[in-house]
Amino acid sequence: MNKKTEQIHVIGHVNPDTDSIASAMGYAWLLQDQLGEEVVAARAGQLNPQTTWALQRLGLEPPLLLPDASPRFEAIAHRFNTTTPERPLREAWAIANRTGGVAPIINPDGTPYGIVTVISLFNFFIRAVGSHPRKEETRIAELLDRPCQEACDVDAPRFLASSRIRDSLPRILREERTEFLVVDEHGSYVGICRQRDALHPPRLRLVLVDHNEPRQAVAALDEADLIEILDHHRLGNPSTNMPIRFTVDVVGSTCTLVSERIDEAGLSAPPSLAGMLLAGLLSDTLILTSPTVTERDHQAAERLGRWAFMGGSPLDGESIQSFGEALLASGAGLATRAPADIVSADLKLYEAGEKRFGISQVEVTSFNQLAEHLRPLQQALSNLAASKGLDFAMLMVTDVVRAASRLLLTTEVPEFEALPYLHQQDGTLHAKGVVSRKKQLLPAVLSALQG
Repeated sequence: MNKKTEQIHVIGHVNPDTDSIASAMGYAWLLQDQLGEEVVAARAGQLNPQTTWALQRLGLEPPLLLPDASPRFEAIAHRFNTTTPERPLREAWAIANRTGGVAPIINPDGTPYGIVTVISLFNFFIRAVGSHPRKEETRIAELLDRPCQEACDVDAPRFLASSRIRDSLPRILREERTEFLVVDEHGSYVGICRQRDALHPPRLRLVLVDHNEPRQAVAALDEADLIEILDHHRLGNPSTNMPIRFTVDVVGSTCTLVSERIDEAGLSAPPSLAGMLLAGLLSDTLILTSPTVTERDHQAAERLGRWAFMGGSPLDGESIQSFGEALLASGAGLATRAPADIVSADLKLYEAGEKRFGISQVEVTSFNQLAEHLRPLQQALSNLAASKGLDFAMLMVTDVVRAASRLLLTTEVPEFEALPYLHQQDGTLHAKGVVSRKKQLLPAVLSALQG
């Protein structure tokens, strides 16, 4: 089995925010230490500006992009020994004796020429010996002195290492061959895969953080083995075949839960990683002012600050307040991003009252800039709803300075007449004191839709 399939991937939700990215990084670091296995932090989508700023400020690399959990050809590729087309067939024979009957033939530039297999060898012997009595006396040694290219299957299909196995299964099943070439994006040899491995590929092992609803998870979640969930949102979890460790707790940030796990293990996160966890906590709690904040979040912020602000660290000289203000400012504003990016960057999908809908959130430092961008944002929001087949979509524009939000809707929803938000002349709703999608806006929306 390929080593990559033995890894555990810790991954947050699609359209990841800073808490999702940071908690994946922090929990992967902790699990690596505790389990003694290779644990990799991953992300299910592109980084937003705030998270990018935090990673750069702390000198950290972003987690691995994992667009879906479907097994790839790289997971079943065996990098067998190779020889070149002009070399004697005896070299391929020696390789095939060690690999179960297959020898990759590779050009000098690293691209595959073909494969020597049991079938291609048999066909070569038929061509070289045939049924003529005198040819049947040909010594095997003489045949093995012939070039490998004469006994090579040059038409063996080639599959890209990073492509999904399931997409190529129809072709694999139609082939009379049982061995195939795996190449990289440049066409260079990566390895050999066999039909039996493609039919039963190893499954990824996943730990989900900062979410537990399948519609918010990495695509093809059902093709992976889910082993744990660590979250702070409402329940909407997927079913599993085996019992898993499942933690959903009432705190303002998943990074709070990760910092507690690190503390309970008697460890302290490295300064840069602690700074990233602090960034996730401060982002999700609006520098500890959100209504989602608990005493545990304050304790976690103090703990992470102690680890992150030590002398010589990237955040040496910072405070929770100064770092938090710079963090929120880095992701706030409407002028620096395209409307389509704004409405999709922090989108979460839900179902209630027989309606499918999405709520996006963006932070600003003043509502004054909303008037200039209102019409393009409404158009982008409508396009988003249409592309995802939603009954409606909502954009929550949150003023982090004045602790209020303005709500943009793609269409009128009769049930929302009961919402305690003021209608504005520009068609938006003003939600005073509402800054949390999870704890304030979503419960009100779900209650209205469900009557």
